[in-house]
Amino acid sequence: MLNSYSSTVVETLPLLRCPTRFGEIEDAAERRQSVDVSFATVDIAPSYAVARRGLEWRGMGAEAVITPANHRVDYRFHSSLCLLAAYEHGERRDGECYVEGASPSKLRDAARKLTFVPAGREYHEWHVSHTPASVTFLYFDAAVLEAGSGQRLADLALAPLLFFEDPTIWSTMVKLRQVVDSPDLANRLYVDALSVVLLHELVQLERRSPRAAPPVKGGLAAWQQRAVSDYIEEHLSEQIQLATLAQLARLSPFHFCRSFKRSFGVSPHRYHTSRRIERAKALLADRKHSVTEVGLTIGFGETSSFSAIFRKFTGQTPSSYHRALG
Repeated sequence: MLNSYSSTVVETLPLLRCPTRFGEIEDAAERRQSVDVSFATVDIAPSYAVARRGLEWRGMGAEAVITPANHRVDYRFHSSLCLLAAYEHGERRDGECYVEGASPSKLRDAARKLTFVPAGREYHEWHVSHTPASVTFLYFDAAVLEAGSGQRLADLALAPLLFFEDPTIWSTMVKLRQVVDSPDLANRLYVDALSVVLLHELVQLERRSPRAAPPVKGGLAAWQQRAVSDYIEEHLSEQIQLATLAQLARLSPFHFCRSFKRSFGVSPHRYHTSRRIERAKALLADRKHSVTEVGLTIGFGETSSFSAIFRKFTGQTPSSYHRALG
């Protein structure tokens, strides 16, 4: 159970301070000490290779972790608390993420992605990054937060989610990271408000997420759906051949296309395009990216073609969507 507020507004966990420059990681590793907190945090190995800083407050705790490039780092967590991870940057050369109850993922570009681990589920991840990587871990006790928010998170039986995108949740996680980086500027009302907002956002996410459905007759098997959808997520910015997806499912292109539509409700091409648009929406939420940059990132060589497809799927142009977020 996380501690409630003490006499101080926000209690600083006795974790190593987060370095202001990535070059400080080597020095920080030499000063690494054991962590003694009131609840279990993610176990990271090797511990000397990372820099950590955290805060604890009513029902929640947040921790900023920075890892160096070209080091294999393992993360493990299994607790009665829920865990939400926000990956800020760090392109991976290799790695895999596993959460009990979900299919493992080997996604290489985890920037601006989120992973949710429900209470009681096992989480294990390892990766080797091309560049220094940064992740924010949020730990929370659903029962404590429910008492102050009126939401019944436990009743929802939230499902595990790997490397998903949600601009609203991401924005709240960024604010929590800022609190961790500047704890002297935090105050009780602010962190309490962030806690309640995040809980509401997780509840809304669960309501928006499609429930698991029994296999559709004539559709793809569960393993085929996972293999194909994971491949599409990892190659969103590329032109994917139908034959490639059919080979993953071990079907002929004709039978694959028919089975895919029965399982997903749309053709493989439309599914791929819809996922690219969702990725574009997440990138547009970051005000530092222009519409042209976003279009190029998700694989559109011409801004005009990107705008036309974006409008077809969302009902508005990327520029108007970008302005509305501001």
